[in-house]
Amino acid sequence: MPLTHSHIRATAEAYLARHPHERASLAGLMSLLEGADDPAGRATLPGHVTCSAAVIDREQRVLHIGHKVTGLLLAPGGHVEDDRTLLAAALREVCEETGIWPGDLCLAPQFLGAPIDIDVHGIDANPAKGEGSHQHFDFCFVFYLVPEQHPQLRLPDDEVAGARWLEFGDVRSPTLRAKLLDARDHGLDGRPEPVNASALIHDGHGRYLLHLRNQREGIWAPGTFALLGGGRTMEDVSLEATLRQELAEEVPGLEIDDLTLYALEEETSVDGFAVPIQVFEGRWRGDPETVDLQEGVLPRWFAPNALKQLHLSPGLGDLIRRHAAENPPVSRPTARARLLRDEAPEGTELHIVGVHLYLEDDHGRILLGLRHPDSAYAGNTWHFLAGHCEREEAISCLIREAHEEAGLIIEPGDVELVHLVHLVDSPSARPRIGLVFRARTWSGTPAVLEPDRCVEWRWWNPKDLPSAVVPYTRQAIDGVLAGHLYSQMGWDRR
Repeated sequence: MPLTHSHIRATAEAYLARHPHERASLAGLMSLLEGADDPAGRATLPGHVTCSAAVIDREQRVLHIGHKVTGLLLAPGGHVEDDRTLLAAALREVCEETGIWPGDLCLAPQFLGAPIDIDVHGIDANPAKGEGSHQHFDFCFVFYLVPEQHPQLRLPDDEVAGARWLEFGDVRSPTLRAKLLDARDHGLDGRPEPVNASALIHDGHGRYLLHLRNQREGIWAPGTFALLGGGRTMEDVSLEATLRQELAEEVPGLEIDDLTLYALEEETSVDGFAVPIQVFEGRWRGDPETVDLQEGVLPRWFAPNALKQLHLSPGLGDLIRRHAAENPPVSRPTARARLLRDEAPEGTELHIVGVHLYLEDDHGRILLGLRHPDSAYAGNTWHFLAGHCEREEAISCLIREAHEEAGLIIEPGDVELVHLVHLVDSPSARPRIGLVFRARTWSGTPAVLEPDRCVEWRWWNPKDLPSAVVPYTRQAIDGVLAGHLYSQMGWDRR
């Protein structure tokens, strides 16, 4: 899907707000954005948008590559393809042309996701490709190299003839060179530092505040429980100011007097580059039900022992357990506050965790069960083999339910999480989190062993599914068949 006019225009206007004297030189770009043609399409003439990257190491040098076609030494870059953003296009180009992994790069705090330069340069005609002379409006983004030691470059032999690291003053593009030298005086030093901030909020009783991230495109680790927080903007005077602004926007009503530095963590952005995160700790003893959550859903207190039942953002479980070990509870919570399943009275839970089994036979057919008319949630409808966790790990529950309900033997080492759903049936009902797992290795023939729950098992061709399928079961099947999976190890959306 091509980049939208509005995204490119917003990026250009933000750049011009910092460099208003360049508006005349970028008049051609702005005129292009007023037209109907794809501004980043390489067939759009007399000019189109391209992207490049200034990759800076800790010695304040910029990576350049030699282009075989032109003979020029330039920053990595090229045409926009099926990229989510201009920044993503620049990242893809530098990785393709140098072999650097996205995770070896991070954003510079002085520019974040904004371009350092928009350069206009002419391109000679290329009769072999049927291209006339035209202009490139090149958006250049800054990345820092994360490893102290340079990673080995893997240069494509058909396009690139060598690579060099040049001092700022030797950068070949005059407009980029001028901006790099100016930015160096304002801290552009090539040394990675946090650009995001998160809040590790605890109540002093051993509980930690998490919320469930929205499950939609453009969200980091969608559908995972995570800390509150967000990314720095160029207007923020500090990362603490960033975090307080994020809390004010995300959870109005949640106020923390003291925030102190706790840990430096790292996550991976939606586009794949590294994001250093400064974690602050703070104490709060309020009720999550009273805050007006603006992003995500289900803000709740959780104790470390409950984390194994949750779909967490990467590394979060270890972070919380480390903090809990260093900060033992000063007292136990009141009876009303004991909302966690490892502390709650028998029969009470914060939420219901369910497991569901996605199973295919050798012919690609999917196993579904016809639920008993009196069964909960799915009477007279077709549904995955499923069950509720009973103070056990999700995989263990899946294995138990498959054997108890249908006589199937599931191999735990060959199971992957493929779908997650969050359900709230009514304001008074406990919310449910459903984890859908696919078992690649299994044995047995489906048998009706619990007729009060399921009256029939049947293998269905995905093209011939019955109309009466539980909605989130159908959604999960559609997602798996489309390849929209989660990785069991990293929980990343693929």
